[in-house]
Amino acid sequence: MRRPRRRWVIATAVVVLVALAAAVLWQVAGPRGATPVNRAGPTSAPDASAHPGVQHITVINLENKSYDQTWGAGSPAPYLSSTLRDEGVLLSQYFGVAHHSLPNYLAQISGQGPNRQTQSDCQTYTSFEQTGTAAFGQAIGDGCVYPAGVPTVAGQLSDTGRTWKGYSEDTGEACRHPSPGAHDDTQRARSGDQYAARHNPFVYFAAITDSPDCARNVLDLGALPADLAAVDTTPNLAIITPNLCHDGHDAPCVDGEPGGLAGADAWLREWVPRILASPAFRQDGMLVITFDESDSVESDSTACCGESAGPGAARPGIDGPGGGRVGALVLSPFIAGGTESNTPYNHYSLLASIEDAFGLPYLGYAATPGLARFGADVFTSLP
Repeated sequence: MRRPRRRWVIATAVVVLVALAAAVLWQVAGPRGATPVNRAGPTSAPDASAHPGVQHITVINLENKSYDQTWGAGSPAPYLSSTLRDEGVLLSQYFGVAHHSLPNYLAQISGQGPNRQTQSDCQTYTSFEQTGTAAFGQAIGDGCVYPAGVPTVAGQLSDTGRTWKGYSEDTGEACRHPSPGAHDDTQRARSGDQYAARHNPFVYFAAITDSPDCARNVLDLGALPADLAAVDTTPNLAIITPNLCHDGHDAPCVDGEPGGLAGADAWLREWVPRILASPAFRQDGMLVITFDESDSVESDSTACCGESAGPGAARPGIDGPGGGRVGALVLSPFIAGGTESNTPYNHYSLLASIEDAFGLPYLGYAATPGLARFGADVFTSLP
């Protein structure tokens, strides 16, 4: 009499397990025949093991140089291309995602693709007029300052009790940006003021500019040294933007400095050692140095990671126009110096890798299937 009961119990357990598995599968994939679409934000589970122990990430963005210009023989930036390269991993297949500057910066913190106005660097500081939301949380519409419902990694960090800051050289006042609807008078450098709002992605999201966080966290570069003094005062994520002379954009500069890659290299010599010597970097830091886009005709015709090459503009951020091959250097106590990775990466990959480090869901195109995130090819010196 016991055997039939045992069979019944086993059969019942199997049915329950199958039902549970089906429920989980439905939650992940949706009903049969449906294509999962991420409209409010990403649901992909990040690979927490991809960033073993990294808890303080700094990103330095330079401007408009191709891979060969920066990393090739005879580079005008020997500190970056030789001295620092020997201390980190060179990502030789790292690409921008758009032309001009602004959409590349926006991609790094939001995963949003470019639109008509951001691709022209938002000459006027307009509000983004959203008409809908597409796959991967892409805001459909046109304009510059995204509405409060468009998320950023800054908001993700704040929501999980972590910290973030943007440091822009020459910004002077905190949270500096043009007045709504006004012409952006930072498009050109002026003597004593070479700040460019279009290189400061935080001021293009209403969730930040309409919040007290903007005044607290979107600061002049001069605030960085004090913040680096201790682990507790160093933000979990720092985005650093040199001015239009020191980021390599202008050459010569309005104040008579040489600018270009040589000027950027001199700036890196001054600031990077401070970051590398900081308690937070030595404990669990990662520094990424890259460029927004390439200005080389040859490099401009290249793209990766699902984008088509060339200057055409199809679906922004996915199949055009691409930003060219720029390369990136990553330094960390978890990285062996003098190494190189040929894995294809872009600015969406960087965002996804930042989110991996903090166990955050992927935003925007950072959730693109198959997009590479920093892994064993980058983190080659584990404790």
